[in-house]
Amino acid sequence: MSALSFEISHRSAECNARVGRVTTPHGSFDTPAFMPVGTKATVKGLLPATVADTGSQIILSNTYHLMLRPGSELVAEVGGLHQFMQWDAPILTDSGGFQVFSLTDIRDIGEDGVKFRSHIDGSEHLLSPERSVEIQNQLGADIIMAFDDCPPGEQSGAGSRVSESGPPEPSPRNPVPATAGVRKIASGDYARRNREAAERTLRWLERSIKAHARPGEQALFPIVQGGTDLELRSWCAERCGQFDQPGFAIGGVAVGEGHEKLVEVVEHTAPLLPADKPRYLMGVGYERDIVAAVRAGVDMFDCVLPTRNGRNANAFSATGQVRLRNAQYRTDDGPIDPTCDCAACRGFSRAYIRHLFLADEMLGPILVSIHNIRHFQRLMLDIRRAIKDDAWSLLRSTWPVMG
Repeated sequence: MSALSFEISHRSAECNARVGRVTTPHGSFDTPAFMPVGTKATVKGLLPATVADTGSQIILSNTYHLMLRPGSELVAEVGGLHQFMQWDAPILTDSGGFQVFSLTDIRDIGEDGVKFRSHIDGSEHLLSPERSVEIQNQLGADIIMAFDDCPPGEQSGAGSRVSESGPPEPSPRNPVPATAGVRKIASGDYARRNREAAERTLRWLERSIKAHARPGEQALFPIVQGGTDLELRSWCAERCGQFDQPGFAIGGVAVGEGHEKLVEVVEHTAPLLPADKPRYLMGVGYERDIVAAVRAGVDMFDCVLPTRNGRNANAFSATGQVRLRNAQYRTDDGPIDPTCDCAACRGFSRAYIRHLFLADEMLGPILVSIHNIRHFQRLMLDIRRAIKDDAWSLLRSTWPVMG
């Protein structure tokens, strides 16, 4: 029996957008969905009930960070991640693959996996597809991710300290040949690194699936890589689709390629993924990016922006960001966003919240984080309404921040 079911209730007459519902062992969530990020088994500064009050129905945690502290074995001993963090609703765990991209100064990539030097104590760890899935099995999230190789964006260069030993020969352990059906589209280090990452991601996908010990309780999603090379994206999506998994993800975007390229990649890739399975765009969080991806047929999103910006006094609003440390808000008795119904906007002024930040009071980051998460959940509500009613022009007028 599958650990996940997906029912589509409405399809847009104008584009590829759809409204649906994903059901997991720990409950259901409506799509398109935005997942707040609780990297270390907490959405920073917020009680689980507070996160739920924002309208959030699913959250995300991170394998790499929980591997280091407190350790997945400990989490398993106390009853799993849901019990550990007191979140009785769906959870998705990233595989740690993004750290391949983000921690370039403390990692080495090889065919076996990625060797990390802990940012906490300097200890070395090998995160392989097998180990990543084992950790996620121990954590017990409802949706887990295959371990992938996420390369940097084209403007970021080709990455550093990548193993130069080259890909292995095809074997039962690594059945995807190093150049199986892939043609080099561009020259230079980016094209080489990008192609290498897509090919390795496919080899690691098969190993992740073989290592998955709880398929009846946890849904494993493959991740499509390929950077901005659309032919490579097609190749990777086709091969990911050959593995009949409960859902699929698009990775390797929002890494410096810019809005136009992001949209181009997502509009090309999303329709290539199985139409009856949820599609997840990893790490994308700005409003116009989300709306463009929804229109392309994407169902799930996550991003650290709401809480990261919240901790830095930057609030999202329907008309753009509000930088609450600015002197113009010193005597402003209005809410962060007059259209918002969150706890922060119902009871606190911009002037008061600015005071909290200037006084280094922890309530400031808490209130703006609550507001920012609610901002994105309100956006998702309006997106779902626009799909049902084919009211995209109304959505654009209600959310001018989309540009």
